[in-house]
Formats: sequence, C-alpha cells, structure tokens
Amino acid sequence: MHVQEWLDSVPAAAVYAVVALVIGLESLGIPLPGEIVLVSAALMSSQHTGVNPVILGACATAGAVIGDSIGYAIGRKGGRPLLAWLGRKFPRHFSAGHVATAERSFEKWGMWAVFFGRFVALLRIFAGPLAGVLHMPYWKFLTANVLGGIFWAGGTTAVIYYVGVVAEDWLKRFSYLGLVAALLIGVTSMLILKRKAKKAQAEQPEPEPVAAGD
Repeated sequence: MHVQEWLDSVPAAAVYAVVALVIGLESLGIPLPGEIVLVSAALMSSQHTGVNPVILGACATAGAVIGDSIGYAIGRKGGRPLLAWLGRKFPRHFSAGHVATAERSFEKWGMWAVFFGRFVALLRIFAGPLAGVLHMPYWKFLTANVLGGIFWAGGTTAVIYYVGVVAEDWLKRFSYLGLVAALLIGVTSMLILKRKAKKAQAEQPEPEPVAAGD
C-alpha cells in the first residue's frame, strides 16, 4: 500500500489523542519524545486529508498545559523527595546535575524558565514538577505554561505543516524517506540538546540550595 493511502487510513481522532497523551505525559515529567511525535503528526497533517492542523495544534497545546499543571500539583505535594525518587527511576533525565541545572534556570528566570522551557527538551520535562517543588505561585506558572504551550505546540505544528505542504510533490515520491527524515531530525536535535546540557552541567560549580520562589 502506498504510504499516502496508509496515512489516509489512520483515524484523525487517534492522531489527536496520541499527540495529546504523549505530550501530556512528557509535560507531567515522564521522559517521552513529545516533540518527535508532534513533528511527525504535523507532517502527517500536511498529507492526510482528515487531520486538521488547527485541531492538532489545539490538542498538543491542551496536552502540554494539562500535563504541566498535573506535574506542578505533584511536585508541590511531593517536594524534594519526589525529585529524589524520579532521580532513581530516571537517572539519565533526573540526575542531581540535571536537577541543579534546571533549578539554576528557575532561580534566574522565574516565569520565563517555564515559558522558554517548553522549547528545551530538558526543561520541558522538569518545568511542571520543579515549579511545584519550588512553590512558584500557580497563577504565574499557569500564565507562562499556557503561553509557552500555545507558542510551542501551535508554532511547531504551523511550521511543519506548511513545510509539508510546500514539499508535497517531493514527499509523494519519497514519502517514507520524508517521514524518516523528520524523525531523524527530531532525534538528532534531542541528542544535541542532551550533549549541550551535559557539557553545561560539567562546567557549572556545585549549586547552592535554592529557596522556594514566590
């Protein structure tokens, strides 16, 4: 079956649900490839007559905002022991060094760390739980969370959708290659960000304890 026919056979509701679920779980604090899923779905929407990019962007935004808010509530209730538990469960993502790097970002930037954290793989996982642990006022967190989710999810969907439309003729001839290329670009960018985070972490001195923000 041609990949275009396969794409058209995928129910649009399933695409929306998977995108919202994966991004929501990632925002909650579970290390999942939310950005890769969003890029792939946005590319699919440019070739799938049933997947509406506006609805896709809205679902991605909803998943991001709801997931971050749940992560905030869990972090506020669980406190520092939660970060220690996450460090044992996901040592590659919630190591002491990564937590320290995220804490420094929150201490320096506050609400902006939540907003721009949506665009950075490491902070995207940390933002909700860490803001709760540090007792950032919820109205500040929610404002930055909603705006960050709209700009990240909506912007990513729009850019990838229009790139897919412009490259439609090329993708029809090399459909599998186009989808694989999108996935490879997402994985590569994530690996580069992880390498940069590790390098920054190694160059930073040991952080001082961070007081709860207000």
